[in-house]
Amino acid sequence: MTNAPQHLSALLAAGSLVLLPACGGPPQSSGNGDPDGQKQLLLVSYAVTKGAYDRIVPKFISEWKAKTGQELEIKTSYGGSGTQTRAVIDGLDADVVTLALSADVLKLEESGLVDAGWEKELPNNSIITNSTVAFLTRPGNPKQITSWADLIKPGITVVTANPKTSGGARWNFLGLWGSVTQTGGNQQQAEAYVSSVYKNVDNLPKDAREASDVFLKKDQGDVLLNYENEAILATRTGDLKDPFLVPEVNIRIEGPVAVVDKNVERKGTRKAAEALAKYLFSEEAQAIFAEEGFRPTNPTIWSQVKDRFAPVKQYFTVQDFGGWGLVNKEFFGKDGLWDRLFAKTR
Repeated sequence: MTNAPQHLSALLAAGSLVLLPACGGPPQSSGNGDPDGQKQLLLVSYAVTKGAYDRIVPKFISEWKAKTGQELEIKTSYGGSGTQTRAVIDGLDADVVTLALSADVLKLEESGLVDAGWEKELPNNSIITNSTVAFLTRPGNPKQITSWADLIKPGITVVTANPKTSGGARWNFLGLWGSVTQTGGNQQQAEAYVSSVYKNVDNLPKDAREASDVFLKKDQGDVLLNYENEAILATRTGDLKDPFLVPEVNIRIEGPVAVVDKNVERKGTRKAAEALAKYLFSEEAQAIFAEEGFRPTNPTIWSQVKDRFAPVKQYFTVQDFGGWGLVNKEFFGKDGLWDRLFAKTR
């Protein structure tokens, strides 16, 4: 069991920790092991999902109370997906994780926290949301950035998060790479292109939300690469005044959910944790994800909302690069492609 100082360090490393109280009366018990008392769960997620879970979690708590009569308390923690993954491995006591990419869940599996085969335990290979890469530009798009190729124009400053800490940044990286390899280019051409893009990157914020703040609130950069859902949110809040661009050749971003098996077995929270994970596929939860700018994976909800989203003519996926096992090693592992390119561009 993790000692108190280590656990506190993990909590601090993970970023914000928000308490969402159970609906209904006062707690009957503070122990997770009491089947008739209050249960406590910790949902660990990546930075840009907070708005969705602020709405989804209370609805699930109410549904759980109605079905079981049991009080439920859910804490939530947000930060860069890579940072969150490391925090869970180091002792952040998550019951459920909804991370930015399946690669991070695989790290939890490799650490013995998540059982093998987790992808098959829920619908759609346990992918609860899709998104894609969007380009946000300055008002009037003065640098005329309309395609992946424009990102290497002289004088263009690109904002994107750090692939070492941010799942969104890894999706951006794969979007850049695939814009070459999935349209007829070879690996050498892709490496030259991606290297040129990162030469135009001044700094690497730690996560997708911080990248948005750097571009929108600190006015740094000519173009921001980020999740489409972040662009939709910025438009809704008024931080982004002009339309954003979704390239027609793009990566399908897939956000997974998994129960942290080792933790829920120890804490006696499996039933509630599995119910929460399953609830994220419900039409009610999927509709909220859609309202928050994520592309829902529930077919019924997607058919109702697809006209809200920019069309993508050619999607490619992580499977086109060999799957996350290979990508984790070849692209983002120690001395992998990212490390080599970063050394060249800095």
